[in-house]
Amino acid sequence: MAAAEIIGTAIGVMLLIIIAYILTGSTLISAETVANAQKDLTLLNEARLRTSISLSKSDIIYPVVPQDLYFNVTNNGNEVISDFVHIDIYTYNSTTSGFQYYSYDKYDLGNTGNWSIILFYNDFIHPNQLDPGEKMRVRVKFPGITPLGVQVVTNNGVYASVIV
Repeated sequence: MAAAEIIGTAIGVMLLIIIAYILTGSTLISAETVANAQKDLTLLNEARLRTSISLSKSDIIYPVVPQDLYFNVTNNGNEVISDFVHIDIYTYNSTTSGFQYYSYDKYDLGNTGNWSIILFYNDFIHPNQLDPGEKMRVRVKFPGITPLGVQVVTNNGVYASVIV
């Protein structure tokens, strides 16, 4: 009987060690996950603070081609803008239902409801990215009536708008 008590005690101590190891490990993993999430959030907020874009009323051009709208977007911040897929462009027309959303067309197919990059001005440092101080020419293929305003929203929520 004495051997059974010793074996039972040993098994109990082993189970306590295993449970303590699991609890300690899960606590450390949770703390690491929270620390990484806070670090990522801080990096995103810093990128948002360094991002600034502008549109100018004088940069908006309505060419001879109907339903085309051209304008320049200037990077006034210190952050390189390269995630064009997640940049949203909206136009405003007061006679219709308000804002019209346009999605990015990487290959410039010219489909209505899309926007595309026509060219980058003085694009020497990072080709096909909007570096600080650079401009890019954008074409929007709008449906219907000519828009009265344009708004560009970057992937981190910074926006610029202009009324035509």
